[in-house]
Amino acid sequence: MVNSGTALHPAILIKGISRRDIGGAKTVFINMPLRETAVPSTLPQGPLLLATNLRKNYDVYATVIDLNGYRIKDEKAKERNLPNGRHLTLDETFALIKEHFRVHGNPDFVGFSGMITTLRWQERVAKMIREILPDVFLASGNGLATELKTGLFNYIPELDAVARSEGDDVIVKIVYDACLIKKVGIESAVASGKLAPYYLGKFKGRHRFLYEGNRPMNLDAIPFADLDLLKEDVRGNQLLEYYINNPVWGMGANNSSATSFSMKRSTTFVSSRGCPYACSFCFRGSQGERNYGMRSAENIAEEMRLHIKKYNVDFIGMPDDNFGVNYERIRAMKPLLQPLNIRWGTHTRLDESAGLKPNQKTGGYVFEDPKRVDMMAEAGCIYIGFGAESASPPVLTAMHKGGFILQNGMTEVMVDGKTYQFPRTMIEGIKNCEYAGIHANCTWIMAYPTETLEDLKTSVAFMKWQENFYASRGKSLDSVNKRMFVATWYPGTTMLQYGRVQELLTKVFGITFDPFTKEPVCDEKFHQYVLELDDATKIMHDPVSSQPLNFGEMPMDVFLRARDYVDQGETYKILEM
Repeated sequence: MVNSGTALHPAILIKGISRRDIGGAKTVFINMPLRETAVPSTLPQGPLLLATNLRKNYDVYATVIDLNGYRIKDEKAKERNLPNGRHLTLDETFALIKEHFRVHGNPDFVGFSGMITTLRWQERVAKMIREILPDVFLASGNGLATELKTGLFNYIPELDAVARSEGDDVIVKIVYDACLIKKVGIESAVASGKLAPYYLGKFKGRHRFLYEGNRPMNLDAIPFADLDLLKEDVRGNQLLEYYINNPVWGMGANNSSATSFSMKRSTTFVSSRGCPYACSFCFRGSQGERNYGMRSAENIAEEMRLHIKKYNVDFIGMPDDNFGVNYERIRAMKPLLQPLNIRWGTHTRLDESAGLKPNQKTGGYVFEDPKRVDMMAEAGCIYIGFGAESASPPVLTAMHKGGFILQNGMTEVMVDGKTYQFPRTMIEGIKNCEYAGIHANCTWIMAYPTETLEDLKTSVAFMKWQENFYASRGKSLDSVNKRMFVATWYPGTTMLQYGRVQELLTKVFGITFDPFTKEPVCDEKFHQYVLELDDATKIMHDPVSSQPLNFGEMPMDVFLRARDYVDQGETYKILEM
């Protein structure tokens, strides 16, 4: 395939497309299921934003099928030990999609949305779509499409298109192309030249497209996601109410978050996209990568007012990659959000929470004034999720998190009679939140490249320090997260810089890498690997040999025993190893 490509922003390309061109078209966005053991709590903002934009600005009849919005509680769920309920079966999914098309009309375009963990689902649903509508224009977007690019055609041959990165603008061109093909036929559409610049040519008997999305030029100009698109499915299921009544964070969410408070009704939206940092385990291609962009304080306040009034929520979650990058935006939020009297939470970094920098003149340290967490708390923030990942300096350095986390040196702390050295930034970040009235939740990664058992013990000891600190403040022991993710390589991340990672991927899964691009070859071996990426808490195994992946420096038996302690809820036993 040859990509004619373009460096032109899609917002410029779609300037000539109007309601006259695509108004009246029918589109359906299908959001794929995520981790079955967790209740759906974070609204599928991507599909909702795209559908809302098409409906409001182009008179396109856009609907959403949210396959992640179902957790069926029945005998099957009990047999599988799923107290929160199970996903739809394949037969149930097929019937739901078919009924949706019958009620809303056959679409001109169907778009899939899902992270890389949803490959298996996308493969199966693509076959369903082709059985029901053999000629509909079918595309995959969001994380999976962004990471695999045209390699996805090898695994989902039913696709016409892959749409990378942020789709707010390029979705208009996708719908235009779909309408043109339906009207004049693919051959005539190709001959017209109007499918440029994203048309690739024929591959394995099908005309293919690679759409390149980009950051909208003004995030404040995007219509707020219309949550009512999820209000009721074609069977009468109240999906939106189900989301609202599930806590965004906390033990009830079962998503590696722990809280010292509860919520009754909550909604979610993001206030920023991308992250300017470059942690080597993280891939953000579907949300702007390191191209950080944010909505204004005024725009966020307006959407909060809408959610409070329309959905009667008592908590709003903003699951941004990194909310706290811009100090001045936080300052501007304070007077706007205070009058709303709404509790909210988000994600940021411990160095931003600490607000601590070395003082070159005195040799000590100085806090920013006022601290950003103090301003956030005064604006209603009561929860911040931190990707602490590790408390060990060598591992933090290996993760490319060490620069800002370690710049303030180490603090000697006694934990259950033993002395540990923790990054001062991490200690102060947690303390600042607690003193401000914000609950700090840390997530952790084990078995990262270079990590030894002693490194892991340092992270576990930090959990215990946090638990002891919270206990001294009258908080429950359950308000500290003691779960850990297993270090996993995701395509597009720079973990490959460690020779051990590529070596093990080749040894255990048989993955091969292009010598020039360094990207994996999208063959059946890689296919099997991606299919295993369905839960970041589990140990990855080769499905044929059952050999586990352990990127750290712990011997395999030590790693497996430590992992078993975490899975059994006995994480602190790692300190006794």
